[in-house]
Amino acid sequence: MISMYTDGASRGNPGPGGFGTVLLFQGHRREISEGYRKTTNNRMELLAVIAGLEALKQDGLEVTIYSDSKYVVDAVEKGWIWGWVKKNFKDKKNEDLWRRFLLQFKKHKVKFVWVRGHAGNVENERCDVLAVESALKPSLKIDVGYENQQL
Repeated sequence: MISMYTDGASRGNPGPGGFGTVLLFQGHRREISEGYRKTTNNRMELLAVIAGLEALKQDGLEVTIYSDSKYVVDAVEKGWIWGWVKKNFKDKKNEDLWRRFLLQFKKHKVKFVWVRGHAGNVENERCDVLAVESALKPSLKIDVGYENQQL
């Protein structure tokens, strides 16, 4: 089983933001992070999960995702996302990322576990550091999905 820890951060909402993801599997560790010039915290929380799932090299894996984002965890664990799908994401923010998430989610056996942020969970704290450091980089990516929504 793969353990995935995720976190997202933004300086302002919207503002510069970043995400951090830590993947753990049989003694192996991989850290992924990116920073964006203008985005939201919720987008970064979701993108952290997507990046981790996209990094997996084969389908059908058992993945437990530990996140401090109620937005992401509850959307899946409480089944809200399936209602959004039925309504074709009508009036739902971050549709681009939710659709991208679903493509990856369906490839694996995914379980979410909510963890309290900034409560001493070593891996969640590491993800937070990665997210904040990424948001502070001098050259940040463009969150095209977010910036196109604002036009």
